[in-house]
Amino acid sequence: MKRNGIILLFALLLATCINAQQKTDKHRFDPPWNTPLKGGVNFTVPGIDNVPDLFGDINDPQLVVFFAGNQFMVLDELLEAFKTAYPQYTRIFVETLPPGILAKQIKEQSLVMGNMRITLAPDIFSDGKNKMEDYAKQGWFDTMHIYAKNRLTIMTYKDNPLQIRSFKDFGKKDVRISMPNPAHESIGKRIELAYEQTGGAALRKTIMDEKVNNGTTMLTAIHHRETPLAILNKTADAGPVWYTEAYYQKMINHPVEIVEIPEKENIYTEYVAGVLKNAPHKDAANAFLQFITTGKGKEIYKKYGFIVE
Repeated sequence: MKRNGIILLFALLLATCINAQQKTDKHRFDPPWNTPLKGGVNFTVPGIDNVPDLFGDINDPQLVVFFAGNQFMVLDELLEAFKTAYPQYTRIFVETLPPGILAKQIKEQSLVMGNMRITLAPDIFSDGKNKMEDYAKQGWFDTMHIYAKNRLTIMTYKDNPLQIRSFKDFGKKDVRISMPNPAHESIGKRIELAYEQTGGAALRKTIMDEKVNNGTTMLTAIHHRETPLAILNKTADAGPVWYTEAYYQKMINHPVEIVEIPEKENIYTEYVAGVLKNAPHKDAANAFLQFITTGKGKEIYKKYGFIVE
């Protein structure tokens, strides 16, 4: 009996350890992937309260920046370097949501996320060149500048288990794709163009119609978070992303692989930032725009895989 009791106790302890490990593993790749801010009570709860795309000081900020979401990875170094160069600006708030959502937020003058409402007006807004030119025609900006470029790549799990080599492989029935929804994210439309450059309208239709309908193409609302997580958690096999997103996942030692896209099938984008005409903090905005388009700002973008000139 004593021996049986010891065995039972060991089995219960083992089951408890396995259960605890499974709970830990479930969220081991969860964002935020940036370094947490110092000061205050840190109450980040994986899978529930992690708010990965709102950065910094929301109370009485001296600068508010709305960045296209795929630039979240530069913020730790970029904001620290900017504050060093301009020590008068210590309270900075940045959102890195999809630019289509940020544009709607500007128009509606508020954002609701869960139970929170944000009514801060941005000083700086960034998006791809074509969209920014459209907004400029509507009179949004005082000034705007190109500050970085990017290109598409394919992200897969480490060692590329399905040996995906190009967008043509996305058309295979057994390949599960995590794809930005073109209805919400402008990158989605650019990727559809890349599909057509690779395999014509037939490939685009297979990926975006047939596979969406049968569930093997999953459309995201915030691809720079959902696609890496889907691949890391093995609910998707591959996803088209901007190169810097896959590059950063490797930087932080997540088990992903980068599959380069041939030049003739690839799509490039130029990031443009603009100072809004009604920016509440014009001096800070102009300083920030100057910073990211010169010297240290450009060095930081280059470090994280962006193309800078």
